[in-house]
This record gives sequence, structure tokens and C-alpha cells, in this order.
Amino acid sequence: MKNDPDISKETEDRSTGPHRFEMEAWISRAPFERLLHMSILEAADGHATLDMPFLIDLAQGGGLMHGGALVSLADTAVVMAIKSVIEPHTHFATVTCDVKYLAPVKKGVVTARAKVVERDGRILKGHAVVYDEEDRAVMEFNSVFKIARDARIRGIAFADGNQSEAGR
Repeated sequence: MKNDPDISKETEDRSTGPHRFEMEAWISRAPFERLLHMSILEAADGHATLDMPFLIDLAQGGGLMHGGALVSLADTAVVMAIKSVIEPHTHFATVTCDVKYLAPVKKGVVTARAKVVERDGRILKGHAVVYDEEDRAVMEFNSVFKIARDARIRGIAFADGNQSEAGR
């Protein structure tokens, strides 16, 4: 990839990790979510609503919004719904997801509405539907998340005064 003209010198000089960074709060956007211009509209009581604009950088080769961008929005919406019901700074991750694309997105802002549908010990199941700006369902998303055995996030600082065990 070093010879790829689309990769700038700036990108080549960046560290590939491990990374340390600061989050605004437990329920806030991580660097990837900021990169995709996601906004958290609501996250409480096991529900979350997020939106994201269809910018040209999110287009696939046919001019439609890339399916991976839609999945990222839905997955993040479920994450925020989960964060609203678990102990802050708990480490968890998506272990499976199932996606059904219902309609293409050609323009505008998409909105994901998510909820936690089940919790059994360390396993949480989530569901999200992504809507276009005309409130038409364009994707359904079901997922399973698992809380880590060593569930405390380490190495991330939270600017709201709550610190994970950074550097431990």
C-alpha cells in the first residue's frame, strides 16, 4: 500500500496503534463515529437514536450509501442503547450481527433507532432499524454482544471526569 497514490504522506506517518485517546463521556462518539459524522440524538433506558449524513465519502461505486456505513450506524446505535443500561466503562463487543437491506439510500440523513431486546448474563441482544430522511426503513439489524470476562475498559480517558483505568 505504500505505493498507492491515494494514501497521503500524512496517513503513512500515522501510528497503527495501540492507541490512547480521550472520550467526552461514557455515552459519546468514539473516533470512528466522529469520522462518519454520526450524531447521538438519544441514549437512555435501553434505547438509542443516532443519525448520519450521506456524504460523498460514504458512497459505494454505484453512487448509493455504502452498506458498511449503514451497518456501522446501526451497530453504534445498539452500542449506545447497551451503554445506557450497563455499568459505565464496561468492556463489551459485537460477536454476531445479521443485516437485511430493504432499500437503497441515495441522499440525505439516515437515522438508526435501536433497542436492547434481551439480556442474559454477559450476553446482550440488540435490534436496530435504519430509516432514510423520508422515514422509510432501509435496513434491519440484529446483533449479539458479549461483556468481557475482565469487563473494565483500560487505557481510555473520559473527559467527563470518569476515568477508565488508564495506563493500568
